[in-house]
Amino acid sequence: MVVIHVKRRDQSQFLYETVASVNMDNVLGDLTAIYNGRLKIHRLCAEMEQLAKHGLCLPPNMQGLTKEQILELQLVDTWEEHCTPSGGNIECADPIGHRNGKAPNEKMADIIRKTVSEAKERISVKQAETGVSLRLDVINDTIDLLRGAMTIVYPMGLPPHETIRQELDGTRDLTGTEDGAEIINPSETELWWAGKQLVRGKKLQDFTGKNEKTKIIAKLQKSNQGAPAREPVMTEEQQREMMTLMYKRQEEVRMLEQSEDDTYLNSDWADRQSLRRAFQGVQNISWKPQ
Repeated sequence: MVVIHVKRRDQSQFLYETVASVNMDNVLGDLTAIYNGRLKIHRLCAEMEQLAKHGLCLPPNMQGLTKEQILELQLVDTWEEHCTPSGGNIECADPIGHRNGKAPNEKMADIIRKTVSEAKERISVKQAETGVSLRLDVINDTIDLLRGAMTIVYPMGLPPHETIRQELDGTRDLTGTEDGAEIINPSETELWWAGKQLVRGKKLQDFTGKNEKTKIIAKLQKSNQGAPAREPVMTEEQQREMMTLMYKRQEEVRMLEQSEDDTYLNSDWADRQSLRRAFQGVQNISWKPQ
């Protein structure tokens, strides 16, 4: 199997396994789906963690308002009674006024936290560091895992304005947001390796060769961004080790230059006549009285 270590800019993302004879269109399709899927899971996890603390999202016309402003405007969250968590809720106001402050009880919140932790572990960058590849079915299974946790906690469903429901249904509008800017359109995906773009319409082996035991580090990016910076020859750790060795060497040379100790002149290797005596066979002769 050919292993592709996928990076985005200089940040490691995941490992992807395939065969050398695969078409690049399929590779780019899979890489884009996995990359965008990881972003989606991270967004879901972040929203679910907030839900476990502060409950469901308020309707858009109530978000960011204080209780006094809501009363003054006579606004009512009609979904609050229909979408209650299993086992009831506990009061925990949202300081930014985004959620309704009716959080699930500790047992239900613990289900959410454990599921979120497992989801993050499945797509963690650490998987790439340990040599574990990420597949598209793992992404889909992880999203289903998060969906299942929300069904357990909210068996009556989530309101349509809840961001978690919108993420799960694929209807959330991220236009103009930082999260939206990170998403890559499948038709605009480019993959670069060794200063070359792995273009569509060709096979992976056209760039990496037919050897199935190949591992490359490639960068995923949007089209029209030009060639990304190449990978450094040495890693940061290797650079630190080299700098440490160079510093030690410089210190040793400096100490030798400052040293006035000439006892080394009594050493055998400093004796200019040692080679001549060795040829004459008069080395290591001890003169003692009889």
